[in-house]
Amino acid sequence: MKRAVFLDRDGVINEVLTDRVKFVNEPNQFYFLPGVEEAIKSLNEYFDYVFVVTNQGGIGLGYMKEKQLHKIHDYMVAELEKKGATIHEVAYCPHKPKAGCECRKPNSKMILDLGEKHKIDLEKSYMVGDTDTDIQAGEKAGTRTVFIGESDPLANAVCPNLKEAVQWIIHDIKNHKK
Repeated sequence: MKRAVFLDRDGVINEVLTDRVKFVNEPNQFYFLPGVEEAIKSLNEYFDYVFVVTNQGGIGLGYMKEKQLHKIHDYMVAELEKKGATIHEVAYCPHKPKAGCECRKPNSKMILDLGEKHKIDLEKSYMVGDTDTDIQAGEKAGTRTVFIGESDPLANAVCPNLKEAVQWIIHDIKNHKK
């Protein structure tokens, strides 16, 4: 069985709700947060897979077409590749908030589906996100969880950014080798 890290996108990998960008609806609105490329590159050294799992309700609400979302994700993956960092797959929920679907976080279908497809040991994997719904999705899937922000009582760890989250994760896997 393989190990993976599941990353939320907005607020973990890229800016959202900042002075520069409110929401990302085009590739030219996608700004990496500081240290993200190096953090993902580090994850690539320790994990078989790094995935992005993201709610993209803007599609269901009509703010963006799926074709636009694919361009954004293609841009994200290509820019990371230029820095030697790999995202193996991006999963997204296109449904409106409160649509009741199984894939929208806090539900865990995106994580479970990727886990099954790639034969991932979810108990030895991690979900990193900046909202309670990310942490809840990780918990439901059986992963360890890291919250990006100031506090989250449900998460296994709380870190201010992805770079520090990755340092915690690497330390954690070294201490929990079985």
